[in-house]
Amino acid sequence: MSKILITGSKGVVGKWLTNILIEKGHEVFGLDIFHDPRESGWEHQMFFSPTSYARCDISEFRQLERYFHRFGPFDFVYNTAAEFGRWNGEDYYEQLWKTNVIGTKHLLRLQEQAGFKLIHFSSSEVYGDYPGIMAEEVMKYVEIKQLNDYAMSKWVNEMQIENSRHMHGTKSVIVRLFNTYGPGEWYHAYRSVNSKFCYSALHHLPIVVYQGHIRTSSYIVDTCQTLANIIENFKDGEVYNIGSDQEHTMEDLVQIIWNLTQADPFLITYKESEVLTTKIKKVDSSKAIRDLHLTNTVDLKTGVQKTLDWMRKYYGLKS
Repeated sequence: MSKILITGSKGVVGKWLTNILIEKGHEVFGLDIFHDPRESGWEHQMFFSPTSYARCDISEFRQLERYFHRFGPFDFVYNTAAEFGRWNGEDYYEQLWKTNVIGTKHLLRLQEQAGFKLIHFSSSEVYGDYPGIMAEEVMKYVEIKQLNDYAMSKWVNEMQIENSRHMHGTKSVIVRLFNTYGPGEWYHAYRSVNSKFCYSALHHLPIVVYQGHIRTSSYIVDTCQTLANIIENFKDGEVYNIGSDQEHTMEDLVQIIWNLTQADPFLITYKESEVLTTKIKKVDSSKAIRDLHLTNTVDLKTGVQKTLDWMRKYYGLKS
């Protein structure tokens, strides 16, 4: 059994990963920027039973350091905490760079002191404008143009981690997620396209579909099962793509959702491909299949149905 910290533990990936790791018998602690009824207090005791969660902003070193002093030492840290998404990074670039880059640097400083093994969440966005099959090694040999601040911040993270490994002997693994989706992703304007399309169909809201973009969609449970396997086969310095083997266009995705919901097709407006957005993402996940037993058990239609069922329940909608 390992003692594990998950930053961003109340996010979609963080919640699923927490539950899976607990089911595997690990001791799991969480931190996020949200208050919780069962959170630990600092100057005053807020909850009168043992707790394994506290509010913490990783971009604030004092908050992060005291968390490690209170709950550590940890064997592994999964750093899922981040400001996510291209347009979120444009509209809130201050928070993006502070959380994603300064926050990661804070974690690395603590890793240098405490010696835990880090699993850091990067993104498929780092592949930018690369037109071929996105294998992990591409980033070592091809000069990539990252297309937005979010992508740039994630590539900076990878360089920060590599520098720390060489300068201080820290041990880390990086994962690049490809369009993870599924139950638990409650809607806001900066969510993934899968979430936005499902929410809009259920609430009869208009959407814009940019044509010609090809993606894979990775079901949340398959992704988190794979992530949980890292600690059982931790290979320092490795980078893993975690994606699906089922490619689809945005038109395919919206057609599945609209068929399942019987939403009005007049809600859909089709436009040419979106500016400064990768046209085609072809992922090579063979390393994750080999080392982490990545298995895609849920096809896109089934995963979308599960997502829609969860959203109906979460938002109190009729079937």
